[in-house]
Amino acid sequence: MSDIDAQFAKAQADVKDLPERPGNLTLLRLYALFKQGSVGDADGDKPGFADIVGKYKYDAWSALTGTSQDTAKQQYVELVESLKNGESA
Repeated sequence: MSDIDAQFAKAQADVKDLPERPGNLTLLRLYALFKQGSVGDADGDKPGFADIVGKYKYDAWSALTGTSQDTAKQQYVELVESLKNGESA
């Protein structure tokens, strides 16, 4: 396991123990970075109008198209670290 993969795995565990729940936009950013880091570019059909949450999640992930998985993992780790330190919400 590479260093970034280990940090990414630790950040996934750490995100469950944050001191406070992040705001919705931060949660979308976490979701998008997680998906880009673990799966890569968004694929499949975009959720329909009735699935508002799914649509926002897909759009956030799709916005990262072209971002390398390692870059997304690094950004995810950095975001979780800032949340743990109370720097972002």
